[in-house]
Amino acid sequence: MSNSTDELFKNVISHAKEYGFVFQSSEIYDGLSAVYDYGQAGVELKNNLKTYWWKAMVQMHDNIVGLDSAIFMHPTIWKASGHVDGFSDPMIDNKDSNKRYRADQLLEDRIAKLDEEGKTSEAEELQLEMDNALKAEDLPRLKELIIEQNIKCPVSGTANWTDVRQFNLMFSTQVGAIADESDTIYLRPETAQGIFVNYLNVQKSGRMKIPFGIAQIGKAFRNEVIARQFIIRMREFEQMEMQYFVRPGTQKEWFEKWKAARLKWHLALGTDEAKYRYHEHTKLAFYADAAYDIEFDFPFGFKEVEGIHSRTNYDLSQHEKFSRKKMQYFDPEVDPETGKPFGNYIPYVIETSIGLDRMFLLTMINAYEEEDLSTEEKQDSRTVLRLHPALAPVKAAIFPLTKKDGLPEKAREIMDALKLNFNLQYEEKDAIGKRYRRQDAIGTPFCITVDHQTLEDNTVTIRHRDSMAQERVPADQLEKIIGDLVSWKNLLG
Repeated sequence: MSNSTDELFKNVISHAKEYGFVFQSSEIYDGLSAVYDYGQAGVELKNNLKTYWWKAMVQMHDNIVGLDSAIFMHPTIWKASGHVDGFSDPMIDNKDSNKRYRADQLLEDRIAKLDEEGKTSEAEELQLEMDNALKAEDLPRLKELIIEQNIKCPVSGTANWTDVRQFNLMFSTQVGAIADESDTIYLRPETAQGIFVNYLNVQKSGRMKIPFGIAQIGKAFRNEVIARQFIIRMREFEQMEMQYFVRPGTQKEWFEKWKAARLKWHLALGTDEAKYRYHEHTKLAFYADAAYDIEFDFPFGFKEVEGIHSRTNYDLSQHEKFSRKKMQYFDPEVDPETGKPFGNYIPYVIETSIGLDRMFLLTMINAYEEEDLSTEEKQDSRTVLRLHPALAPVKAAIFPLTKKDGLPEKAREIMDALKLNFNLQYEEKDAIGKRYRRQDAIGTPFCITVDHQTLEDNTVTIRHRDSMAQERVPADQLEKIIGDLVSWKNLLG
């Protein structure tokens, strides 16, 4: 990480705390590692990101519906899904610092460094060696690669490593009043299984025809043994997932469609296309027939934000086997090759899965700017979040120019007329310039100033965050002006 990108990341983290976006969880008790709380501005931005995803995924498709499944599920579900036996990460400890790291991530960081240094062939060779070791689950080989590359612990600066071991990432707890008599259940490590076990309920109650999708936003929990990079890796995080059920044989076509559609969703926010890339999985899960990540160029390098996976019919087949309930769908459509209905089959699944917390961080990093406004006469600057107006936590701030002469009352009257449709802030403390700066820092796209002229002709000054341009408009047109500028149509139309 270069100094400038390192500085940017640190600045975004401190900005997130200072302006009420993200706080360390349990901070007054010295915090809880890899757990964070979203503050007053953060929860609004997070909700707006959810709304953007939900509208694009559910509202804009007549064959995709929503679901909200429970966090606690029958423990056999996790046996069927493979999480009980196989949901683990290869971890390695440094004996001097007592810090634990994911072995594959230590190697990935080295590969990224080799790439930066222009040692492309060495990077490719190491990538291949690591992929082969991961595929073969050859843990001693992973340690050998770490030693060969002279990878040192960032804390102790030594290469005094333990052997690589697998650690299961699921949190377990008990159901029942008395622990001894209770069953072990798990906090879900992903939201997808809640969709798979409800696939028949949704299909039958909604009279859904293949192809159709089920979308869900929800919390998942992983006992991440290492905490790093702020909200990139957390023990409690939120996923936005959609499972799309398709006829066997059509999965490749649907995979390509969703792969393109999901990148388009990201780019609609105005992000520089060069900041995104597809990363093809070289190590596919044994049941998958295609897998790509959409990666974003964070200050600490390209990291996955969203995954698109072709999961075949593995999940539904496993649940059919373990639950002994039929997961088959009867397809009355006629096969053009045989002239007969496609009949009964277990659908194949295309999954799109996006980490909401990573999307939140990506959005903050993208929007953050320290702008120099200095002139020959004076030094000046501002920190501004150039969030898309539809995503901005606060849509408009309303300022009376002074705290007297009936201006606060008039400002409140305007606010009351608008607050049903928009999240607004009222502010009368400090000079107007200071108030502008505070709103710039949380990404408010418009500031509306009520002055003495407002009392005469009912016009107000609207100031635009990005250009800082000001214009005089009738107060009774504010609902339409703001509505048009913050509309979801600008993203989804």
